[in-house]
Amino acid sequence: MARLFGTDGVRGLANADLTPELAMSVAAAAARVLAEHDRSHRPVAVVGRDPRASSEMLDAAVTAGLTSAGADVLRVGALPTPAVAYLVAALGADIGVMISASHNAMPDNGIKLFAAGGHKLPDSVEDEIEQHMGTGFDRPTGAAIGRVRDVPDAEIQYVEHLIKVTPHRLDGLKVVVDCANGAASVAAPDAYRRAGAEVIAINANPDGLNINAGCGSTHIDVVAAAVREHGADLGIAHDGDADRCLAVDAEGNPVDGDQILAVLALAMRDAGELFEDTLVATVMSNLGLHIAMRESSIRLRTTAVGDRYVLQDLKAGGYSLGGEQSGHVVLPAHATTGDGLLTALRLMARMAETGKSLADLASVMRRLPQVLINVKVTDKAAVAKASSVSEAVAAVEAELGDTGRVLLRPSGTEQLVRVMVEATSHEQAQSAAQRLAGVVSSVH
Repeated sequence: MARLFGTDGVRGLANADLTPELAMSVAAAAARVLAEHDRSHRPVAVVGRDPRASSEMLDAAVTAGLTSAGADVLRVGALPTPAVAYLVAALGADIGVMISASHNAMPDNGIKLFAAGGHKLPDSVEDEIEQHMGTGFDRPTGAAIGRVRDVPDAEIQYVEHLIKVTPHRLDGLKVVVDCANGAASVAAPDAYRRAGAEVIAINANPDGLNINAGCGSTHIDVVAAAVREHGADLGIAHDGDADRCLAVDAEGNPVDGDQILAVLALAMRDAGELFEDTLVATVMSNLGLHIAMRESSIRLRTTAVGDRYVLQDLKAGGYSLGGEQSGHVVLPAHATTGDGLLTALRLMARMAETGKSLADLASVMRRLPQVLINVKVTDKAAVAKASSVSEAVAAVEAELGDTGRVLLRPSGTEQLVRVMVEATSHEQAQSAAQRLAGVVSSVH
C-alpha cells in the first residue's frame, strides 16, 4: 500500500482523492498522536488555508477532526504556508495544519502538517499518524471536546515579524508583485509597502476559483509584462501558498531561485550571517551557481531534490541559507520553512542597501544552458547498473570537462530516468542529453 504522506503532505483532487472524510481522519489522528506524546496539556492546533474554494470545505473538516479528538483550534484563515509555520511557534501551538496545494491548479488541494515550533513533521510521526487513521478511540465528550477560536490579527503578527527581520528599508524601490490570486494576496502587498516600497499588486483578488490560473510563479511572463508596463525596478511572483519566490529584473528578465540564492549568499556573507560561508542547494541547481559560489569562496553543499532535504541539511549543519531553483528559499534564523515573502524582502533589501539593480546583483551568476529529458524505462534499477550507461556518462563528462555537468536521476514515483545536461551552449547540452537518453532507453 502506498504511503499517504508524500514529500509535502497529503495531496490530491479535492473531494475525490482528498475528501472531507480523509481530512477529518488525518486531523483526528494527528491530534491523538500529539496527545499520546505529551499528556501534560490539551493539544492546540493552528489551522490555515489558501483561498481556493475547496480549502473552505477542508478547513471545516480538519477543524472537526482536531476538536473531535480533544484538540483546541486556532483558525487563522487564508494566509501563506510560512505564516502558519511562524504562528505555530508564535502562538505556542503543538501542531500546525496548512490546507493548500501550493502551485497546483484550483481543483487540487493538500494538507501540510507542522510540529511544535513550526517545523515539518518527521517521517516517523507522519507514519504514526497514518497508523492511527481509521482506528477506533475513546472520543471526548462534554468539556473535553476541543474548542475553536479565530485569530483576527494573525496576518498582522506575521507581517510584523517579516518587517522586524528585514535588514534595510525599501524606500525608493518600485515593485510589482504577482500574488497568484493565492494566500499572499493581502500579506505580500502589505509587507512590501510597510517595508517602504511602492507596490503594484496584480492577481491579488482571489475568488476561490482563480488561484494560480495563468498567473504567479508558474507564469513568470505575466509579472514581467507588468514590470515593463509600470517601469518598476523589479517584479516578484509567488505561488498559491507563497512558500516560494521568483523574480524579474527591470527589463522583465527572469531571476530564478539559484540566482536569488547567489545574491542572498553574498549579502549574508558580507553581513557575517552566512554560517561557515556555506550555502545549501539541491543537485538540480545550475552549474552556474556552483561556479559563482566557488569564485566567491562560498562552499556549496548539495542535497537530493526537495525542500525537506534542504531543510534536513540546514538543520544538521547549523547552516543559515538554503533553497531550490524553483524559488523555495529557507533562512533558518527567521523561518522554519520556505518563505516567499521573507525571500523577496531580503532580495529587495540587498538592492536598497547596495543601490544596485537586480540585473547587476544577479549577474554574479551566469546560468548555463540546461537540458532535461525524461526517459521512460522498463526498469530503473537496470539502468543504474548498466555499464553502457556509466560509460556513456563518463564520455560526456570527459567531453564537457569543467564547463558542464551530467546528472541522471530516477523518478521516485514512475519508471522514468531524468537525464540532465548542462553545457556552455544549448546546442551542446541538447546533443549530449539526446545521446545519453538514447543509451538509457536502450537498456532492458
